[in-house]
Amino acid sequence: MPSVEIKTGVYWIGVNDRTTDLFEGIWPISKEGVSYNAYLILDQKKALIDLSKAIKTDEFFDQIGELAEPSQLDYVVINHLEPDHSGVLRTLLKIAPDVTLVCSEKCREMLSKFYGIGKNVRAVKDGETLSLGKKTLRFVMTPFVHWPETMMTYEESDHLLFSCDAFGSYGALRGGLFDDECRDPDFYEKEALRYYVNIVAKFSGPVLKAIEKLKGVALRVIAPSHGLVWRKDPGRIIDLYQKWAGYASGDVPAGITLIYASMYGNTEKMMNAVAQGISKTGLDLEVFDAARTHVSYILPSLWIRSGVIIGAPTYEGSLFPPMSEVLNMAAVKRIFNRKACLFGSYGWSGGGQRELLSRMESLKWDVMDKFEFCGAPSQADIRQGIGLGEGFARRLA
Repeated sequence: MPSVEIKTGVYWIGVNDRTTDLFEGIWPISKEGVSYNAYLILDQKKALIDLSKAIKTDEFFDQIGELAEPSQLDYVVINHLEPDHSGVLRTLLKIAPDVTLVCSEKCREMLSKFYGIGKNVRAVKDGETLSLGKKTLRFVMTPFVHWPETMMTYEESDHLLFSCDAFGSYGALRGGLFDDECRDPDFYEKEALRYYVNIVAKFSGPVLKAIEKLKGVALRVIAPSHGLVWRKDPGRIIDLYQKWAGYASGDVPAGITLIYASMYGNTEKMMNAVAQGISKTGLDLEVFDAARTHVSYILPSLWIRSGVIIGAPTYEGSLFPPMSEVLNMAAVKRIFNRKACLFGSYGWSGGGQRELLSRMESLKWDVMDKFEFCGAPSQADIRQGIGLGEGFARRLA
């Protein structure tokens, strides 16, 4: 995808990645892809804002070369040191050995650990400015959004915020860079939510602090490190992030995430009965098979819904392992204070539900009902499952 002029003298020179299977080595993006957004400012001084993952080195330098000689760069602003942002840094320094790296003080410390770099580094403070000529960059410290060294960069004349990982999303760019060019906004908003919960949600407090810091700052364009550049309605992505960050407090809209796993179909039969009961209330519902759905896609549903129903069989006296992994990651991402309901099957002895109850305590999930059956569910069990789903949904609504 060729470079795109965002404002006079300000260019997107990012790259798409449709070949990486796992973002951060965990989160699936093989279907969605991702963009590594970087930006070039051509003024009296030439400044590069962010970089790219190392697997895209050739393409990245081709993008710069369309507009300027990489060796003639004056500054490289490193908003965030994670290797999907900085992977080409060593190559760049071989091409432009005298370029000045601009970053936070914490990033300066980390540069030596990640890349062995300590020369020509300018550490900037919150609110500090850097003149490029007609354009001026102002640096906004946003620690733990989502690493401790993270900052944003604001171009004052164009009111353009290079927001780093904040306000970003999964999803390779499909020809259009800007929100007003996008023909499938629902896709990018859904991927922005998945990105938020997978990557940033644990740091929702710092996200809210960063948004508060930006209040009163004119924002005509928001240019994140991944996903769309927001120029028509930059407030939209800020509002979404503020809403999602607010859910960390536990004040979440009514709705149910139904997660089940089944070895031989018995727990699945009960899941269908429970879902039938929920459907009678009209309450918002998403259903996931924990054994066949990567947790990356389950976490966003848990984040934005107040209720959780877990259906899992006992496995060797313990909780079925795929369900255990979902709950492990929910704890890592601090998805606390939900209302819960449990059901499951067992063969010759229980144990799965005992472990589930213990896990509910650590997650601070309030168990409102539970049900366990042996072997295949009877018709009476099915009726009980329908009632369980309906009753739980009505208590949430």
